[in-house]
Amino acid sequence: MLDDGEWQRVGAAFTNSVQAIKDYRERHNVPLKQATTETFWEALYLYREITGFPETNPNALWHHRISLYGPPCHSCGKPLRTAVAKRCVECGAIRTNG
Repeated sequence: MLDDGEWQRVGAAFTNSVQAIKDYRERHNVPLKQATTETFWEALYLYREITGFPETNPNALWHHRISLYGPPCHSCGKPLRTAVAKRCVECGAIRTNG
């Protein structure tokens, strides 16, 4: 999972790839799937550099931002899964603040 600073780097690389996809498809006359694989290498590389996990699906990166899953549990430290969660699904602790 990426914190907001890490996501900013990976997300920027991901977003910049949109024009690269169009350019690659025009130059090589290839289907969208192949162009996507070829052009998102920078975002995938940054993700691997930060996390150590060799993700191969660029679309999966959108879901790997820890802030999407709520604050950490006061008891076990795992994400509460949503910003409004009242109970931790990992350890069962009841949220005491917010």
